[in-house]
Amino acid sequence: MQKHLVIIGTVWPEPNSTAAGSRMLQLIALFQKEEYRISFLSSAKQSEFSFPLESQHIDTHFIQLNHDSFDNLIQSLQPSIVLFDRFMMEEQYGWRVAEHCPKTVRILDTEDLHFLRKARETAYKQNRALVFDDYLSDVFKRELASIYRCDLSLIISEFEMELLTETFQVNTSILHYLPFLVKPISETWLNQLPSFSNRNHFISIGNFLHEPNWQTVLQLKKCWKSIKKALPEAELHIYGSYITEKAKQLHQEKDGFLIKGRVDEVATVFNRSKVLLAPIPYGAGLKGKLLESMQWGLPNVTSKIGAEGMSGSLNWNGYITSTEEEFVQKAITLYQNEEVWQQAQSNGITIINTRFEKSLFETEFITKINELIVDLNNHRNQNFLGQVLQHQSLQSTKYMSKWIALKNGN
Repeated sequence: MQKHLVIIGTVWPEPNSTAAGSRMLQLIALFQKEEYRISFLSSAKQSEFSFPLESQHIDTHFIQLNHDSFDNLIQSLQPSIVLFDRFMMEEQYGWRVAEHCPKTVRILDTEDLHFLRKARETAYKQNRALVFDDYLSDVFKRELASIYRCDLSLIISEFEMELLTETFQVNTSILHYLPFLVKPISETWLNQLPSFSNRNHFISIGNFLHEPNWQTVLQLKKCWKSIKKALPEAELHIYGSYITEKAKQLHQEKDGFLIKGRVDEVATVFNRSKVLLAPIPYGAGLKGKLLESMQWGLPNVTSKIGAEGMSGSLNWNGYITSTEEEFVQKAITLYQNEEVWQQAQSNGITIINTRFEKSLFETEFITKINELIVDLNNHRNQNFLGQVLQHQSLQSTKYMSKWIALKNGN
């Protein structure tokens, strides 16, 4: 019998708009390689930029929040595995899956740890260092509860894996490190890319609706005057989907600070640019823009938060900086020095092939999934806290959802 994966998505994947969209398609490709039938469910509206899942032989279903129709649907699909896209989806639908498909493996793809991003945002906006109490938000409690209720949670960053296991003592049996999964890069590929002398200008990229990306643009605005003074011929081209009015207001032709908006082909703009700038002030997970810059041979200058969890002990493909002054200095150096630039490009290829090449992770992950399917009851019995959190006295989201459904006449 063919195994069946049901994905409950927060949104419909947009790989050209967000790193989360690319991540979702990587997971889909991995399960399809194992010949899973795949169904994608979401209550969100599709946009013109949503990936055409049907073209990949994926069944799609629109679902409603707080509606009993989901129960009939999930029973009819009878999935081997349900994958929740972020903890909010597990909160909303996890209890329904547990109730109507008790033998289905429940997996949470965290994307990144939302409570970590929230803690860093709080500290950043208060202009202070992060303290332990920042972690312990309502988001933290909700996300940790979701992790415990699931049979397995996918963690994209080594830093986040360490935070969960060492700081918060989450058992490794319910966590699995699974970073971005990409194809290896060859020297032949590298030699086909435009050379240092055939590139011009700086670039930055990121979905404008994502608050850390917007704060990154504001950081760039602060730094750009000093970079432009040293490199008067240079421009900074800032790309990103869902451009906002406040972002458009930062556009300054005479200063070479150019807000460009959405780009259809990242490769096109990356291949003509010389350096990517990403002074990311806070965030979590892995940064898709930095991974793509490595894939396309584009060196970058970023922050410690930006580079977190990506290079391990390997040399970065550019510079990791700690201050605004250092960021400006390193951006200028990387833009002017061909030897430094070429070494940075080579470092990026090494990082990709050593730390994100998909064959390094696929077999171990599929083995783990198969073990769960075979020995699910025993696995759940070892997850004592997960059993506690499934008790009806702690299922407020379940009963709130039932009340809303009843109130709406569903």
